[in-house]
Order: sequence, then C-alpha cells, then structure tokens
Amino acid sequence: MNRETFDLKGLICPLPVIRTQNKIKTLNSGDILVVLCSDPGALHDIPAWCRIHGHEIIDSQNKEGEITLTIKVVH
Repeated sequence: MNRETFDLKGLICPLPVIRTQNKIKTLNSGDILVVLCSDPGALHDIPAWCRIHGHEIIDSQNKEGEITLTIKVVH
C-alpha cells in the first residue's frame, strides 16, 4: 500500500476533480491518496466523485481554507 500526497491548491473547479480522477487511475487498489485543495467546491465534488466510482473517503478536513481529503483507492 502506497500513500501519496497530491497538491492541487490554487486550482478551481473542475480541475481538482479531474486531476484527482487522473491520479487515482495511476494508483493501485488499497493505496491512499491525500489531496490538498483550496477550492471550497472540492470538499463536496471530490467525495461525490469518489462515491460514484467506489473509492472511500477516509478523512475530510477544512482548516482555514486548506482542504485535505484522504482517499482509499478501490479498483
């Protein structure tokens, strides 16, 4: 199991979701992806995309405008 951090701060919708989707395609089932974002829409958009595609949101935080989403990849 790998754990990677993916910094998407400064990008606005829909780029955080698209880039997360593309990154997850390169990972293996069971890997953990920590996504860092600044776009408040990502707090809802990325978890919604994960639910549709079967990936698991392990943790979600919004601290002073920095959003951190921890995703368990499931293929």
